[in-house]
Amino acid sequence: MSRIIALALAGAATIALSTAPAAAQTADIDYPETRATDTSEVLFGQTVADPYRWLENDVRTDPQVAEWVEAQNVVTDAYLETLPGTAWFKDRLAELIDYERFGIPDKAGDRYFYSYNSGLMNQSQYFVRDGWDGEARLLLDPNEWSADNATALADTAPSKSGRYLAYAIQDGGSDWRNIKVLDVDTGEELADEIEWAKFTGISWNGDEGFFYSRFPESEEGQDFQSLNYNQKVYFHRLGTPQSADELVYETPDAREQGHGAGVSHDGRWAFISSSTGTDDRNELRVIDLTTRASEGWTPRPLITGFDNSWSPIASTGDTVYFMTNENAPRYRVVRADLTADTLEWEEVVAQSDEPISGASIIGDRLVVEYMKDASSRAVYHDLDGNPTGTLDLPGIGSIGGLNGDPGDAETFYSFTSFNQPGAIYRLDVDTGERTVFAEPEVAFEPEDYRVEQVFYVSKDGTRVPMFVVRHKDSTGPSPTLLYAYGGFNISLTPSFSPTRLAWLEAGGTFALANIRGGGEYGKEWHDGGRLNNKQNVFDDFIAAGEYLKANGYTTEDGLAIQGGSNGGLLVGAVVNQRPDLFDAGNAAVGVMDMLRFDRWTAGRYWVDDYGYPDREADFAVLRSYSPLHNIRSGVDYPALLVTTADTDDRVVPGHSFKYTAALQAADLGEQPQLIRIETRAGHGSGKPTDKVIDEYGDILAFLAQHTGLEVPPAE
Repeated sequence: MSRIIALALAGAATIALSTAPAAAQTADIDYPETRATDTSEVLFGQTVADPYRWLENDVRTDPQVAEWVEAQNVVTDAYLETLPGTAWFKDRLAELIDYERFGIPDKAGDRYFYSYNSGLMNQSQYFVRDGWDGEARLLLDPNEWSADNATALADTAPSKSGRYLAYAIQDGGSDWRNIKVLDVDTGEELADEIEWAKFTGISWNGDEGFFYSRFPESEEGQDFQSLNYNQKVYFHRLGTPQSADELVYETPDAREQGHGAGVSHDGRWAFISSSTGTDDRNELRVIDLTTRASEGWTPRPLITGFDNSWSPIASTGDTVYFMTNENAPRYRVVRADLTADTLEWEEVVAQSDEPISGASIIGDRLVVEYMKDASSRAVYHDLDGNPTGTLDLPGIGSIGGLNGDPGDAETFYSFTSFNQPGAIYRLDVDTGERTVFAEPEVAFEPEDYRVEQVFYVSKDGTRVPMFVVRHKDSTGPSPTLLYAYGGFNISLTPSFSPTRLAWLEAGGTFALANIRGGGEYGKEWHDGGRLNNKQNVFDDFIAAGEYLKANGYTTEDGLAIQGGSNGGLLVGAVVNQRPDLFDAGNAAVGVMDMLRFDRWTAGRYWVDDYGYPDREADFAVLRSYSPLHNIRSGVDYPALLVTTADTDDRVVPGHSFKYTAALQAADLGEQPQLIRIETRAGHGSGKPTDKVIDEYGDILAFLAQHTGLEVPPAE
């Protein structure tokens, strides 16, 4: 792909970032000095200054960046330690997180596999039961894998019989994975090991071996920054070295395509899904595993063209069920006989007003999950699509699990809401019999908090839903924490969070806005908040803040905002556009440089939502809201705490580094503009519990300090 970057062009318009060293004093804080250079380039007739580009370098290999990180953390830590709420939030978070947590069981053969955390374990353990009534047996304890507890169990996949367990290891929060294999009978680790796996599932072909996806090995020193191209699907046969793994599928002439493989529940089919980005569009190929001995790995095209989303649900003999948004922006279920000479699609469950968020075949039931105004519900159907009943749920919340196999009526699912940690149930879909597998005992009274859903009107008249959570006795305005995401077709549904509960216990209100860009109402909702429509995301979030203030939920000077990743971008963009509306913010692991995001690791995938910086029309849109390039010096800004981590190879920390340097160099009034940089952590997954408590204690104390939330004294 050619990139339109001219290094000099006479008469070009100029986009300027402050190039003064960032050493201003604000709110009695002496920011570290940040070296500014004269780096710039001309993009479509506009000179774009980039004085802090050197902060894009990897902190592990560039001593100057490492010194900058250390200096920033010294200043931030000193400030956070002075806040009166820091100790209380950390103490209370430790109490709220200290409850038993179970993962949804994964059944393989007559074995049941699940994760378990007694409460304050830094990493969850992994157990197996031989039979439902069997004694729990510890298989893996990641707490023993590293001294700092930053090495995590990232994924697990039992073989079909349950004899073997493949598992992925994540170190320091990175997206890279090492895959190993355990003999479940003996608990012994086999010699098999896979390296350079990333953005992959693990899917077994019986007990013979498994499919996985990997990228080529990075150049030395570029593990955490180089772009990820040429993903390939391999088959690893147990007992052989990775060098002997069999290449199943690749597209050397289309290096931007990513590929993943999955085997149907009955072991008949292997599906290869290919995509070019994050959008819900993919191609699909299929391998008949019953003919592999004679035909080898020969994927047959099933769906060609990146026009729609196609996800296999399950197979019943020659017939396979799929979930798709072809001619159905809110999804439908179809089926086809894959052995037929001509593929004919038969609709089984039609699109409805409520988007389909998932489907599975359990026993002889087709179970379809829907979203109704961002809350879950599930409907049973026979295999021809006729509704036969609904799953009884206790209220507004989110379902997890509901996986299973055709012919086996047993399944497990979880239910959670803002005031209810995830309880896990065992369900027989034939009889409707339901038993509790795990129901956490928590250090608060769930009924003390009420959840309501309101609807507000955005700038263009669009009706947007928002959840608001408060103590049941709350009657007047209180400092409010507003959260949203708004991108990549990701839906935010009700879920329990100890960090949010700590804010509520301190007397605050929590609000979750289901803004456009997500998938809460299907493809139209997603399309309404991406590419040229990205400003709708910011307008929706701003309208949420205005609603909370106008309707007496929050105090006049008590509105805090928070978002992570694409949500970090959201916080940075709306603060630039409406600094008067918000009083404090936390932009976590955000995409802050919208003109260069596609140059690192997985950033190139995001063009489906953001557009291409090297295309003039997209550049104009990206330039209009890029957090780094729209900081308004001379305007009073709210207090901002930027958070990131040194091993984040999803959204590289250079985004946050450059953004913070630009904030500190600008004249933004008296409120602090700080950055907190975690070490041996990544984009979020795999972070040990002690680091979560420490980080969120700091964040909540910062937001409380600048919204007037009166935190109880620490005991």
